[in-house]
Amino acid sequence: MDGNGRWAQAKGLPRTAGHSAGVEKAKEIVMAAREVRIPYISLYTFSKENWKRAEQEVSFLMGLVVSHLEKEFDFYIRNRIKIRHLGDRAGLPPKVLAAIDRVERETNDFDTITLLLALNYSGKYDIVQAYQKMQAQGLEPNEENVSKCLLTANYPDPDLIIRTGGEYRISNYFLWQAAYSEFYVSNSYWPDFTKAEFFDAIENYKNRDRRFGGVKQ
Repeated sequence: MDGNGRWAQAKGLPRTAGHSAGVEKAKEIVMAAREVRIPYISLYTFSKENWKRAEQEVSFLMGLVVSHLEKEFDFYIRNRIKIRHLGDRAGLPPKVLAAIDRVERETNDFDTITLLLALNYSGKYDIVQAYQKMQAQGLEPNEENVSKCLLTANYPDPDLIIRTGGEYRISNYFLWQAAYSEFYVSNSYWPDFTKAEFFDAIENYKNRDRRFGGVKQ
């Protein structure tokens, strides 16, 4: 969900205003995914590299996560959206962890759509922690066991990865899981990314020829 800060700066607003607008956009797109019965959607909310940003911005982002999960708690309950956290719990503020734990617990039985919040996540971290799990469990380091030990072990690999803001890079996201994902890059900043463009991305994906390294007969 790239471009929040640039969106705000283009409007003469502080970067934090862009992050607030980005949260509202996330709700809209999650509901659009639910509308067309997409079972899983993931949002790259905060990467491990994002800690390098200014302390004021990081503090605002952490507070925004808490306030959103608390303020919009009824939204997730009403729409039966299951929430799951992907990422390193270590280093996250206690208030953030408490908010995540509550919403995960209260939405556990919902099945309309699962929203994966990648918070304090990175693809490199995910692979390293998977190998640590394998070592601790005495598992052979093969592809099957790596997949079983990733934070996404209970979920399918992403079919489509959408990146807004016109950036053409993966930014340490789902490095293992994205091996055969399709990519869609939008020039729109995330707050300007519309439901219509989301559906365009899905239509674009439907016309892709996915061969997974093979050749269709």
